[in-house]
Amino acid sequence: MSGTPDVSVVVAVYNTMPYLTECLNSLIGQSIGLDRLEIVAVDDGSTDDSGAELDRFAERYPGTVKVLHQANSGGPAAPSNRALDIATGRYVYFIGSDDHLGEEALERMVACADEHDSDVVVGKMVGTNGRYVHQELYKENNPDVGLTDSALPWTLANTKLFRRDLVEQHKLRFPEHLPVGSDQPFTIEAVVRARKISVVADYTCYYAVKRGDASNITYRADHLARLQCAVEIMDFTAGLLEAGPERDAVLRRHFTWEVAKLVQDDFPALDRELQRDLCAGVARLADAYLTDGIRDAMDVKRRVRICLAQAGAVDELSEAIASEKANGAPPFVVEGERAYARYPGFRDPRIGLSDRCYELVGEAVPGRLAKGTELVASTWDQADDKITYTATLRLPVLGDVDGAVLRLAQGAMPKSADKPGARRLPEGHELPAPVGEFTTELADDGAATVLRARIPLERATVKLGLRVYLDVAGSTYEIPVRGKGKPMPLARRWGAHEDPHYARATVNPKGRVVITTGPLNPPKRSLVSKAKSALARRLKIRSAGPKPSGSPTSRSKRK
Repeated sequence: MSGTPDVSVVVAVYNTMPYLTECLNSLIGQSIGLDRLEIVAVDDGSTDDSGAELDRFAERYPGTVKVLHQANSGGPAAPSNRALDIATGRYVYFIGSDDHLGEEALERMVACADEHDSDVVVGKMVGTNGRYVHQELYKENNPDVGLTDSALPWTLANTKLFRRDLVEQHKLRFPEHLPVGSDQPFTIEAVVRARKISVVADYTCYYAVKRGDASNITYRADHLARLQCAVEIMDFTAGLLEAGPERDAVLRRHFTWEVAKLVQDDFPALDRELQRDLCAGVARLADAYLTDGIRDAMDVKRRVRICLAQAGAVDELSEAIASEKANGAPPFVVEGERAYARYPGFRDPRIGLSDRCYELVGEAVPGRLAKGTELVASTWDQADDKITYTATLRLPVLGDVDGAVLRLAQGAMPKSADKPGARRLPEGHELPAPVGEFTTELADDGAATVLRARIPLERATVKLGLRVYLDVAGSTYEIPVRGKGKPMPLARRWGAHEDPHYARATVNPKGRVVITTGPLNPPKRSLVSKAKSALARRLKIRSAGPKPSGSPTSRSKRK
């Protein structure tokens, strides 16, 4: 290679065989060409064959691959900094040594940066082997994105193309004392200092691999290490950005991901002292940075956990996590057009959290409603020539639920972005007047509402689905009733002797309860209609022509 390369790819390496080979092959095979590419790989004291593999590539591609070896530093920051010190490309790009690139990745990103004069280019990134990668930013190509008008705060890994002049002008380097998350201060400052940030979304540039043994450093960090990193990263961000929308956009991501991960399902089983330390750390961050805007933008589950930790309510926090893991989300408390999730600590004067911490603020709730709505009993009530379907249901709501009704609705539920199953009806949507009798009462355990419905059936040939209609927080939800594992009543005959009908309750392949009615003895077809059907069958057979010579029928005739 002669002259200045367009891009230097930095690879920090520690014990990543055999993934390293695929990573290096994906770099050597880039469509941008070896003459425009520089690979700077630093072996951070690997004890497997990673160092030897790097040397093999350096020997084979001496003009492109540069390899440095050093004693283990404990993380990717130090080897990345050392690589930056010797990189010469117009742009620098960082890749994890267990990940790999799409063939055209570097060519497309460099072209984008040159066309739009971008200081940072984010190429589409996907996860493999179960690795989660946030996808919101990659909906479309965008030459100019910011922290407040895009999902950029949710993609703060350093796996991006950076103009090297930007890196050197602001002396951007990775904090070497952070065990995890050391790429975030680098990336945050780079996007804050950048004149323009672009997105390449129409091509998968980066494949992030979760190793089969889940040994990526992100998956190995302990609780206190993650707390330390969250504190330092959030303090760094606050020092870089003044209070306001941009700071909130970045810190909202950290509360939702890094901070919320400190109070996950494993929290109740942790040592009591560690629980207190984690809550103290969360409280320190929440006191400093949890604005009302960040709080209200979070989902209620994470919001409640962070607020309980902030209040030092260790027991209530443990109870909230353990109960939800065992029993699912708690019931909603509906009060007019407001609704609250009744987690532990709700309106407990000893804790003193505001209702706002527990409120469903601008978030969709159909998944919880669908999952928590349970069929308790299903029967027929029959008298003379009339039959009524009676259902008892348990609804995961409390409070103002007198308007809850059950309807037998015809046709499939319209497709909806709300999952799983329930949907929020559009404003102004009018439902047919409910038919039947409905009563609601508090369940014996005080944790749900019991809805009883008696709906008379009409003589018709029809298939009807059971759906509950319920108002929550100013919206009406349509909830399918699931009956998987619940006994269904036996089919019944009803109606006058000369016009008998049947009624049947079943569970369809989606697990939803369906009521089917129809005539017990369908009218017999006339002799004329039978003759027409027989003639149609004969004509169909003739139009099909003779059987092929190799067919079973032909062979049997030859025998």
